[in-house]
Amino acid sequence: MKIHEYQAKTILAKYNVPVPRGEVAFTVGEAEAVAKKLGGSVVVKAQIHAGGRGKGGGVKIARNSDEAALIAENILGMTLVTHQTGPEGRLVRRLLVEETLPIDKELYLGIVLDRVSGKMIFMASAAGGMEIEEVAAHTPDAILKEELIPGYGLSPYQGRKLAFGIGIPAASVNKAVAAMMALVHACEATDATLAEINPFITTKDGNVYALDAKINFDDNAMFRHKDLLELRDLNEEDPLEVEASKFGLNYIKLDGTVGCMVNGAGLAMGTMDIIKYAGGSPANFLDVGGGANAEQVKNAFRILLSDSSVKAVFINIFGGILRCDTLASGVVGAARDLNITVPIVIRMEGTNVEAGRRILEESGFDFTVAADMRDGADKVVRLAAGANV
Repeated sequence: MKIHEYQAKTILAKYNVPVPRGEVAFTVGEAEAVAKKLGGSVVVKAQIHAGGRGKGGGVKIARNSDEAALIAENILGMTLVTHQTGPEGRLVRRLLVEETLPIDKELYLGIVLDRVSGKMIFMASAAGGMEIEEVAAHTPDAILKEELIPGYGLSPYQGRKLAFGIGIPAASVNKAVAAMMALVHACEATDATLAEINPFITTKDGNVYALDAKINFDDNAMFRHKDLLELRDLNEEDPLEVEASKFGLNYIKLDGTVGCMVNGAGLAMGTMDIIKYAGGSPANFLDVGGGANAEQVKNAFRILLSDSSVKAVFINIFGGILRCDTLASGVVGAARDLNITVPIVIRMEGTNVEAGRRILEESGFDFTVAADMRDGADKVVRLAAGANV
């Protein structure tokens, strides 16, 4: 689960990570009022779930509250396009208005899960303000790393090693180390999968601040954090993904033309791979889960077909807990209710497979039954391209 920058900074401040003074604004009037309260110059920042906002025109500095109001009027309601939003962009519905600071150095701090070591890794770099992916690609030695032992956080000696390694002035090292340790505490306490400050700044008066912040949470841990669930902004999520989550379905929209409905994440990944191997492109990842019932299958089908880019559907099921006859009943029910017009290719194996095939054959619909995964992938790719099988 992703949250906005202002929400991330509120969480970081709770765990004693220093952040600039600022408030969220939903209207031009609110932005002007916050700017007046802060006094002096302020920065007005669009709040969307994407990076690159400054390059896209979503971050501006105002010298006073009047300028802040003009900037807010221009940014609120704009469709902000960045390298992370795609060409469709995101509608700006809220702003963060915060004080400007006398920046001395811009640095990078981040915590991410390293799946190779199975541990959280604390990363620091002197190349703050840049996209960390670019730094990693071109100058990987510029990123310093420390493994975090679960339950122990970041040790002071690790913090000092990182602080001196990225060139933090000696007078600011203790404050920087305290901020690093607080960032780790916040990450662990909230079950975050990513906690990033870019840039992390030192100021000319020797202080340190999280000038920007990004936190992603582990969806599977949100049952422990009801308060964090309230931070979810559905406007920033794909509508089909939001709809799928209501029915316990694992759905991620992609940009291909072959819709996929599979049970089990591993089989779903294999299905996407074999579609690519056959020359096609998957339109989604959709795992209905091992214990799905006919109603869930029907809802999965409805969500999948709501994507106008889907030209054919590949249903690939291994019947274990989800029996093949249950799947077939759900597919037939969905076909009747949803007036399906795109070709459907089905490959089923496992429990009650003969009963499932019989349901499909007697349904009256022109389903294409595949002999195996490769056969199914070849057929659905041809059908999605408008060819016959």
